[in-house]
Parts: sequence; structure tokens; C-alpha cells
Amino acid sequence: MWGVLPIALTGVMATLDPITTTFFRFSLAAVLLTPYLILRRRLPNRRKLLSPKQLVMLLAAGLLLTSNYALYILGLEKTTPEAAQVMIQLAPMLLLLAGLWIFKEQFSKAQWLGFATFVSGLLLFFNHHLAELFISFNDYGVGLLMIIVAAVCWTGYAVIQKFLLMEFNSEETMLVFYWIGALAFLPFTDFTPLPELSSLQWGLLAFCGLNTLIAYGSFAEALVHMEASRVSAVIALTPLLTVAIVQLIPMQGIVAESLQTISLIGALMVVCGSITTAVAKK
Repeated sequence: MWGVLPIALTGVMATLDPITTTFFRFSLAAVLLTPYLILRRRLPNRRKLLSPKQLVMLLAAGLLLTSNYALYILGLEKTTPEAAQVMIQLAPMLLLLAGLWIFKEQFSKAQWLGFATFVSGLLLFFNHHLAELFISFNDYGVGLLMIIVAAVCWTGYAVIQKFLLMEFNSEETMLVFYWIGALAFLPFTDFTPLPELSSLQWGLLAFCGLNTLIAYGSFAEALVHMEASRVSAVIALTPLLTVAIVQLIPMQGIVAESLQTISLIGALMVVCGSITTAVAKK
């Protein structure tokens, strides 16, 4: 789901602005999940929602996830699907590093080697854009910076979500987050371009909403059954799928990143470094 998401988003943003697109992602997911949980009688327990501590944690996680969505799509607008997916791999890596501080975990030597491989891979993948990020700071560089901040927001969301899952099930938390996102983006949404959407773009918009429901629902449920490190290892495969699709399948309106051999090696190192850091425990 996450591998094909930036491609679908880019197709929709040919007509809709990033904020409006993100509003529909949240609102569609919320509208679909709400009746499902009502019928299953699995709405969040009111008693838990009245707890000030739980309420603050839900609000904080929801706003961090909302910020992640907004910054990611704004960064995607200024870069390319491949660049966005490789850079957002900072998110699971930061989650692993957060484990050192918050959950008092320890890295093995192999994990530190994986982390060094990950950082080296990022530098290699973006070797022809480093000046834009650190010197000239043009649109592409600003876009990459937005995605970096989006990764930080996602890490904060994931850490809080891990604590929330001690009291709520994954569906309960995601329902609250979807409605927080929909309400946060509603005042900034522009509905006037909707008639201009083609049939394909309507399909892509619907897919983006379903993508939100399936991908984050699956992620939240995975955290219940697996260690965060193992979940991160699976997520690390995402950019390879995006790079392969964009590079091998020409699509109208999708600008492929100009990748050299060194950039492809960098993408592979990012993935291998992420997986090694995630699973190479003592």
C-alpha cells in the first residue's frame, strides 16, 4: 500500500492541491471505518476517552499523524515519488533509535553497522541533490526537508501509538486519528476543482482513501502482534517497490528520478541498512 501510494497521490495532485487530497484520504477512511465499528459494536469505550491522560495521548498522536500526512504530501509535491519514499525511510529508523532512549533497548554492533549503511545509502541516493538540500535550498531541497520533518512526526505518532495499544485496540485508535485528521484539514480544503477530476483521478482518490484505511490499520494491528523492530524491517522494503514501478513503467504526469548506478546502490543500501538495524539484535 505504501509503495504505490506516492504514485497515486501524484496523479491526483495534477488537479487537487495537497491539503484537499489529504482531507479526502482521512475523511474517506473515517467514513468507511465508523459504520463498520458501529455494526461490530467496537467503538472506543467512553470511559477510556474521558481519561485526561488517554485523551491527551490520543490527541497528540492524531495531530502528529496529521502533520506527517501534510508534510509528506507537500514534500512529495516538490520532489518525486522515489525521493519521497527513500527519504521517509527515516521514520522507521528514527523509531528504532527512539527505542534506545524510551524503551531502554540496546543496539548490537551489527545494528550500528546497519545504521551506518542506511545513512551512507541516503547520501549516495541523493548524491546529485545534496547541494539543493544544504546549499542552494531550492524547491527540491525544501521538499526533502519537509519529508524529514514528516518522518520525525511519524516517529512520535508510532511511539505514542505503542503506549495507547495497552488500553485500546488498533481500530479504536485509528478511528479517532482519522476523524482528527479530517476535521483538521476541513477548513483548508478547496472543493471547487472536484468537477475537473477525470474518472481515473476519482479512482486514484478513492484508492488513496482506502490505502489510508488498509495501510495504517494493518500497521497498527501489526504492532499488537510483532515487535516494533520487525514491523520496521518489513516497512523498509517500501522504497524498492516505488523505485521499480516508476523506473520500469512510464506513466503520464509522473516524473521519474534521474537515477545513476550510484543512486540505485544507495537505495539498496538504505533498505539493507534499515532491515539490518531492525532485526540484527544481540
